[in-house]
Amino acid sequence: MRIATWNVNSVKARLPRLLSWLADRQPDVLLVQETKVPEQGWPAGPLAELGYDSVHLGSGRWNGVGILSRVGLADVTYGLPGQPDFDDAAEDRAVGATCGGIRLWSLYVPNGRQVGHLHFDYKLRFLDAVRAQAAAERAALGADAPYGLLGDFNVAPLDADVWDIAAFDGATHVSAPERAALTAIREADPDAPLLDLMPRASADPADRRHPYTFWEMRMLGFQKGRGMRIDLALVNEPLARSVRSAWVDRDARRGEGPSDHAPLVLDLE
Repeated sequence: MRIATWNVNSVKARLPRLLSWLADRQPDVLLVQETKVPEQGWPAGPLAELGYDSVHLGSGRWNGVGILSRVGLADVTYGLPGQPDFDDAAEDRAVGATCGGIRLWSLYVPNGRQVGHLHFDYKLRFLDAVRAQAAAERAALGADAPYGLLGDFNVAPLDADVWDIAAFDGATHVSAPERAALTAIREADPDAPLLDLMPRASADPADRRHPYTFWEMRMLGFQKGRGMRIDLALVNEPLARSVRSAWVDRDARRGEGPSDHAPLVLDLE
């Protein structure tokens, strides 16, 4: 079984690449973020032609999340219970479903803009809502139920997860409050913490580069290796035990008109 997460940065702009990637890599479940389309713009038909059931939460040109599955799609939760508003609106940033017996969430965490900004406070409150929902859901499902929070967290957990930590001094994505909020999600149950699966950098098992998942489109960010690891898979022990390999599909970041993110892929036994 193969599970992947990918911030596609507009499903409309990236649809040919998305369909080609699905046909080539054959994931059983794909969690997508930043779809940037309303419900009527979601390509359910083309996805169904490739064998995928899908759900989507989106209302326009910003945000948007979805789940594609060919191993079942049940118990769908649209939106994050307890999610805070921003500018008096609940943004489309979370959708959950059970696929092939695994409870999964596709998450698109707010960027935060800059430390101290109202959007930064919103980001921290959003992460706390993720913590509360995951803790409640895991308690209800039981310790043996495989569980995963995947998506674009807009947080680099480690200094090594950005191309130059000095360049991020005082910036978002690496600040202590953001990392503490991420740790709180992982350690909500201290007896059964969620694990941050560290992937390899590419499909090549011999690749020893750091596994960045995002590169700025400006100033040849990808070509110069100026990346960040901000797309994460936080999974419990029952799911982690079945993961044979985790890797970043760097090839999806190459070529004409790519997303600024690459897919993070989990191959399960």
